[in-house]
Amino acid sequence: MPRHIQRSNAGKSVIRSRVEHVFADQKSQTGLFVRTIGITRATMRIGLANIVYNMRRFFLLKRINAAS
Repeated sequence: MPRHIQRSNAGKSVIRSRVEHVFADQKSQTGLFVRTIGITRATMRIGLANIVYNMRRFFLLKRINAAS
């Protein structure tokens, strides 16, 4: 594989490794489907799932920081 493709893949891999955890968590929360009527409700549900994820992550990091 050419060197420039390896560098490109390495950069993408770093981003994917950070993002995939978020998607996996949201997938487990919603069961992969957002069952609502209307884009506004779906947007709200996804937004709330994001807030819940961020709050849980914040408290986890806060607990880890306090233990150090």
